[in-house]
Amino acid sequence: IQFASVDKPIRKLLVTSTGPGEGKTTIASNLAAVMAQAGLRVILVDADLRRPAVHKTLARPNRNGLTDLMLGDALNLGGIVQETAVRNLSVITSGALPPNPSELLGSQKMQHILEGLEKISDIVVVDSPPMLAVTDAAVLARHVDAVLLVLDSGATRVGAAAQARVRLEQVNAHLIGVVMNKVPTR
Repeated sequence: IQFASVDKPIRKLLVTSTGPGEGKTTIASNLAAVMAQAGLRVILVDADLRRPAVHKTLARPNRNGLTDLMLGDALNLGGIVQETAVRNLSVITSGALPPNPSELLGSQKMQHILEGLEKISDIVVVDSPPMLAVTDAAVLARHVDAVLLVLDSGATRVGAAAQARVRLEQVNAHLIGVVMNKVPTR
C-alpha cells in the first residue's frame, strides 16, 4: 500500500468487496491493526451502515458512531472515537443504522468527516458495504485516496470482480489492488 502511490501518499483507504461474506471487514481490521503496530496512527471507520461488523470484530460498543457524527458536529469526536487494545489504533463504529445510507455516505458532511479524521491520523481505513450489493462503496470511493478490493478466492466470480472494477472506474476511484481472501493453504 505504501508503494502504491509514491507521489501522493494514501491517507484515506477504502476496503470493499464484490459481495457479502468475502471478508472485507476482517481484512480492513487486520490491515488497520498491522499499520498501527508499524507505528502509524490509524483510525478504522465502519462505514457499512447496512450490516456493520467492525464493532463485533474489535469487541467495541456500537452506541455512538459515524451516524452520530453526521447528525451532530462533525468535528466533535468526543465519545465517538474509541481506543482499541492495539496501540495507535482507534475505531469509529457505525452507530445507529439510518434509512438512507447512500445519501449520508455521499454527503459533503461525510467528506468533511474524512478530511477531519485525516488531520488527526496518519491513515484512515474505511470499511464499506460490498460494491455490487448497493451504491454505498462507489459513493464513498469518491472521498478517499485509494480502494482495496477484497475477493473470496473460492466464491467470487470473475464477472463480479470485473463489474466491481468497472463501477470503481466510473467514479474515478483509484483501485490500488486486490486481496485474494480465503485462499486454501494447500
